[in-house]
Amino acid sequence: MSKSFIKIIVCVILCIPVCVNAQDYINYEKYQSLDSARIAKKKATRERAKKFDRGVENSVFVPKGQWLWGGALSYNELSSDAYDILVLTGIDGSYYNFKVSPYFAYFFSDNLCLGARFSYKRSMIKLNNADLDLGENLDINLSIQDFYSLSHVYTGAIIFRNYIGLGKSKRFGLFNEIQLGVGGGQGKMRSGKGEDINGTYQNIFELSLGVVPGITAFIANNVAVQASVNVLGLKYKKIEQTRNQIYHGELESSGINFKIALFSINIGVAFYL
Repeated sequence: MSKSFIKIIVCVILCIPVCVNAQDYINYEKYQSLDSARIAKKKATRERAKKFDRGVENSVFVPKGQWLWGGALSYNELSSDAYDILVLTGIDGSYYNFKVSPYFAYFFSDNLCLGARFSYKRSMIKLNNADLDLGENLDINLSIQDFYSLSHVYTGAIIFRNYIGLGKSKRFGLFNEIQLGVGGGQGKMRSGKGEDINGTYQNIFELSLGVVPGITAFIANNVAVQASVNVLGLKYKKIEQTRNQIYHGELESSGINFKIALFSINIGVAFYL
């Protein structure tokens, strides 16, 4: 083998690493260019997001370290005497519903508080007489007489609230309250009279999770009035009953609702100390 051919082979072998390094350098430059383009695109996206401003100001509406004390009270009453409505005639009875709900919370951060709420609800229905008249053609007449129902329920709940001031106002603001509660109570029903009387006793258990938004307005530096309404709720309820101290029965119900309950508006007074 000639010396010239050997020199050529040696030169080729020595040039291979140089070609590989050159190719690696080209690939490195290519990927570096792609990474730079991606970084520039992400930076431009962040800059556009920073420039977009909805005008929402995170102002302090209630400062950290304050205590919130408040409560709500509601009472409804109805009575009727020989009252007629649609197919119900001769309605004679009375009804009332009473509810009190005190609560307290501590602001562990600006506009954020955590606390507890307690409530007591009592309702009574007394129906002396009510007739169901579907007309002469159907010849169907039903009557309810001497019916009485009384129930009361105690509830305890953990609450979490966050506040948002309306613009730069320190007087008006919005809040959203999350409630996780558990409760229990008793109820009794009675129908008939004399030897035909029937009685039912109930044990009631409730578990609920609710979202309650509202609005608050300060009428003084530390006193505010507020209104809230139930919007979202999950509820579980179980009733165990005993009729005439002999027959036993159970009822379980659960559900979720997402609606504005206009007839369950809560109005109360709160103190910020």
